[in-house]
Amino acid sequence: MHRDVERIERLQEAVKQSGLDALAVGLPANVLLVTGYFPVTGASLAVLTREGEQILYAPEDERDFAEFRCDRTVYYRADGMGSLRREIASTAGLEGKVVGFECGDLYEPSSYAAMHLFPTAVPELLEGAVLRPAAELLAQVKAVLTPIEIDRVRRACRIAQAAFRCGAARLAPGLKETEAAEAFRGPLVTIGTGFEGVARAEGFVFCMSGRHSAEACGAYARSRAREIEIGDLVLIHCNSHADGYWTDITRTWCIGPASDRQAAMYEAVFAAREAALGAIRPGVRAAGVDRAAREVMESRGYGAAFKHGTGHGVGFAAIDHHARPRLAPESPDVLEAGMVLNVEPAVYIDGFGGVRHCDMAAVTETGVELLTPFQGRPEELVR
Repeated sequence: MHRDVERIERLQEAVKQSGLDALAVGLPANVLLVTGYFPVTGASLAVLTREGEQILYAPEDERDFAEFRCDRTVYYRADGMGSLRREIASTAGLEGKVVGFECGDLYEPSSYAAMHLFPTAVPELLEGAVLRPAAELLAQVKAVLTPIEIDRVRRACRIAQAAFRCGAARLAPGLKETEAAEAFRGPLVTIGTGFEGVARAEGFVFCMSGRHSAEACGAYARSRAREIEIGDLVLIHCNSHADGYWTDITRTWCIGPASDRQAAMYEAVFAAREAALGAIRPGVRAAGVDRAAREVMESRGYGAAFKHGTGHGVGFAAIDHHARPRLAPESPDVLEAGMVLNVEPAVYIDGFGGVRHCDMAAVTETGVELLTPFQGRPEELVR
């Protein structure tokens, strides 16, 4: 692991500007932000001091993953909060210090079947400290990734690219949605684990076909036991991670030649995609990127069928309503170099089907870098 000096310096400056002596976080995504370590079961806590020292408190049984991640790692027996509280009291030096902590409306990606999340217990764990909410600080510093962090998102995207190619090769009439989803999900683990040094790789993949693909605009996706048929639109939605750095990717295949109606949906989605990507550069308002995509949809008669924003920040999580930039009509966000986001124009027609194409992209000093340059033309999405 390479020490991310730039990330530490950015956090240190944010702590100082907020009038804090330290920052203490327990959500795995925020522990990753502070230390570079993505906790397995969530039972870890990270402290960053005003002086820039990182302290990671991790369960003893996560030593193999947590070793050498930051300045100082303190291992404890995960048999209750008592032992962790004692370790923090004896090693962190936070008595009487002003400490920022997580609170409020929080989102957290799942890294294991059950998660032990500490934010609600921070006041108990940091007895003697003067606690201050740090939600806004964390949202700001997570919005712009460092070069090292962007490279780790690139790696997650390369794993997803390999998985999408494996899954696409198996798409065929007669395959159940659940089977199709697993064809894409399995390689995220089997290819991803060990890929370019990745210790942990996982993901969630859902397949929605036929008229069900129009339901992909909802708050969650769902794979059914339905068999894919000739003429179907087959929407594959993937949220995957490599050592805690996430992707949000969707591709929609047509099983057999596209009908005129389907072809028009694809043409609109890809035209909106090009408009959105072409609008991305530092200093542009996120609402302007959304408008570029939405105007294309409206001009082609699909304004009402584009039922969500054009994209949102991705990296420390795949789905987080607070993640900036938010590419939506009323968004106040302004793009900065180093932001990583998805671009997901879509058309959803109830009772018929949906087409969504969701790419990952990074804002550069001069424009945009497409992080998912695969299966990027309608003709590549016909099976």
